[in-house]
Amino acid sequence: MFTRRLKSAQLKLSASLEDIDYRHPRGLKRALIEQLRASQWIAQRRNCLITGPTGAGKTYLACALGHAACRDGHRTLYYYAPQLFRALQAAQADGSLLPLLKRMARAPLLIIDDLGIASVAGKQYRDLLEILDDRQGQGATLITSQFPVSQWHEIIADATVADAILDCSPPNSWIPPSKGYHTSACFSFLNFNVIVAHG
Repeated sequence: MFTRRLKSAQLKLSASLEDIDYRHPRGLKRALIEQLRASQWIAQRRNCLITGPTGAGKTYLACALGHAACRDGHRTLYYYAPQLFRALQAAQADGSLLPLLKRMARAPLLIIDDLGIASVAGKQYRDLLEILDDRQGQGATLITSQFPVSQWHEIIADATVADAILDCSPPNSWIPPSKGYHTSACFSFLNFNVIVAHG
């Protein structure tokens, strides 16, 4: 049921794609959102990255896409990134890490909101890399971050893990920072399709 899926998703905001104001000077493309609204990217196990400064509407857009996914029958999991890392740490301590990782791996859509907002140990980014790797071909993942991809080496404490993540993207395949939201069909960050928002 839609209501059950929505409750289980635990989205941070009650957001809807229908309520997006395209008049706001963010450069958000209605055609792109309409394409994402269909949720085909989730059924095809494609992925989405949203970056941009505080106040750009990243969380709202992520939750609106999560709401649409639940409505279309896709089980969704939402995690605020710092809470995700705390959950992983707690699961390691009480022996429930494997069930948690399996739950994340099996979700048709996993949303990780505000990656990089808090400083975490390199070990926790290795756990994140394992989650993303386990989801390859198994489900869609949506990540939001204040930081453009060019700064991810700075926020990921473990340089080896940062390389393992960032080396998955071919050179010159992402759009340089610019105002508004943009998309690149050829960007591959662990097979991520990209929406980039920069002020």
